[in-house]
Amino acid sequence: MHRRSRTLSAGLLAIATLSIAVLSQAATPEAGALNVNRPEGQVNQTRQANNAERAKRLAAVPEDQRIVFRGSEKPRAVIQVFTDVTCPYSRKFHKEVPRLNEMGIEVEYLAFPRSGLQSGGARQFAQVWCAANPAEALSAAKRGDTLSNAPDCDNPVSEQYYLGLELGVQGTPTIVLPDGRMVPGYVSAERLANMLGLDTRKSG
Repeated sequence: MHRRSRTLSAGLLAIATLSIAVLSQAATPEAGALNVNRPEGQVNQTRQANNAERAKRLAAVPEDQRIVFRGSEKPRAVIQVFTDVTCPYSRKFHKEVPRLNEMGIEVEYLAFPRSGLQSGGARQFAQVWCAANPAEALSAAKRGDTLSNAPDCDNPVSEQYYLGLELGVQGTPTIVLPDGRMVPGYVSAERLANMLGLDTRKSG
C-alpha cells in the first residue's frame, strides 16, 4: 500500500489528522470507545457508528461521479475503492476487478492521488475523467499508457481527495465495504469475497 505524500499544508494536515483520529479504524481499542458485551462477543459501538457514517458519506456521492466496473448480472455486493492511477498496488488491485465482477462484486472507484492535488497522479486522474470513456481511460492509465486528452473538464478529483482525507484514507488502494469498514492496501479477489461473506463456489 502506498501512503500519501507528507507535503500537506499545516491546515490541511490538521484536518486530515483530526479526521483520521475520528474515522479511521485503529488496530487497538479506541480510547473512550463504547464497547458492549453481546452473546457473540464484545461489540465496539463507536467503531460501528464510524463505519455507518463512512458508508453514509459514500452513498451520497452521485453515481456519475464514480467510475464503475460491474459484471453482466445484478451485483451481490458493491465496494468503493479510493485509488491512484500511479500506485503499483492500485494497479495490482485493478487486475482483480474482472474476477471480482465474475463473483458479483461491483467496484466503484473514487480518486485519491496520494501525492496531492498538484501531483502528476492528480493530473492523470483528471485526464481519466475528461476522457470520452473514463472507465477505459482508467484501465489504460493503470496499464501505464499515456493519455493524450487534456484535463480541462469539470471533474471530482479534488472533491474526492478531500473526502478521502476526511474519511481517514491514508494510502491506496483503500477499499470500503458496504457496511463502511475500511480495508487498506491490496486484497485479492478471493479474500475480498470471503470478507464480504460471499460463497464463490460453483455449483454442479
